[in-house]
Amino acid sequence: MVFVPPAQPAPFASHPAESRGRLYPERESATRTCYQRDRDRIIHSAAFRRLKHKTQVFVQHEGDYYRTRLTHSLEVAQIARSLARVLALDEDLAETVALAHDLGHTPFGHAGEEALSAATAAIGGFDHNAHALRLVTRLEHRYADFDGLNLTWETLEGLVKHNGPLAPPLPGPIASFDRRWTLDLQSWPGPEAQVAALADDIAYVNHDIDDGLRAGLFTVADLSAAPLAGEHARAVTARYGELELGRFIGELVRTLMSMLVDDLLSETRRRIAVAAPASVAEVRGQGAALAGFSTAMTDGIAALKAFLFTRMYRHPRVMLPMDRAKTVVAELYAALGSDPSLLPPDWARGCGLPGDAATGGVVRDYIAGMTDRFALSEYGRIFHREIALSAP
Repeated sequence: MVFVPPAQPAPFASHPAESRGRLYPERESATRTCYQRDRDRIIHSAAFRRLKHKTQVFVQHEGDYYRTRLTHSLEVAQIARSLARVLALDEDLAETVALAHDLGHTPFGHAGEEALSAATAAIGGFDHNAHALRLVTRLEHRYADFDGLNLTWETLEGLVKHNGPLAPPLPGPIASFDRRWTLDLQSWPGPEAQVAALADDIAYVNHDIDDGLRAGLFTVADLSAAPLAGEHARAVTARYGELELGRFIGELVRTLMSMLVDDLLSETRRRIAVAAPASVAEVRGQGAALAGFSTAMTDGIAALKAFLFTRMYRHPRVMLPMDRAKTVVAELYAALGSDPSLLPPDWARGCGLPGDAATGGVVRDYIAGMTDRFALSEYGRIFHREIALSAP
């Protein structure tokens, strides 16, 4: 059977002509929809380029084959766009939210975020979704007429709410922006953002299996006993026997990913049939997500994530570099906050007194934007010593 994409967008899809627009009015492009323009602005942003050298699971210098935040974001965008096409949603908006969803991550992945949040607890902590909003509305300095990228309301909504409605207490950057231009934080996001969030789950469980096997953190035999993925691993072995690892991973990932995609599409279509939304506003007004996995698949994914948590995310080879990375982030924050003259001049100009909240906020933004290798370089510059993340 050959897939034929829907001829018309679904009535509940986001339509570019009905966008709520931009915070700063602009003349729209004659050759691109507003969502295509958002996508292009994200791709050309400095924050997106920096994802190339930000940790996904393995610190960036561990090897060329492991995912970074950039390659992860590209994979999520591909899956989100494919899902949106089948469901007759706006593909460009789904792709845009997927490309932007990790812009706010710190160096060294979740370990860096934990360390920065702990170091800044007195000034509100750190949240990567809130920082992503801050990046695209303030910190990107690309245009003469405004700070940020001036993205559409729908893209900003999807960036902030792709995992669902937000309730108080809100991170400071989100609360501050919402007072300027409300993002209807109490409602569900549009269907494209919902699809992008689920594409994130599909992408990372599959590529973490890939990276974990290649790194030797677990074996094919281990995976064959794992929840959800085990049946696919056993089926590949039964069909082909012992395979070269790359071929085994390719066969495993394509069947596992297909199963996740098929389940998501089936369950989402079922929910659509029940809810019968006639507009994107009705999607936002639902009391629950319109897009989702079945209950059985949700449980299976949770069990697979638990396997990966134990066998991969808490493996000593991953944990040792991350513990050292936390030290880098914490010590950088303390040093820069107590002596803002160590910052580049354009950053130092935004500081107040050493140790105060204004200075802490500037330092938090500065560190959050660092790549892994730049954070290590700054650590060496400030402390006049190098720190090795990996075991000798």
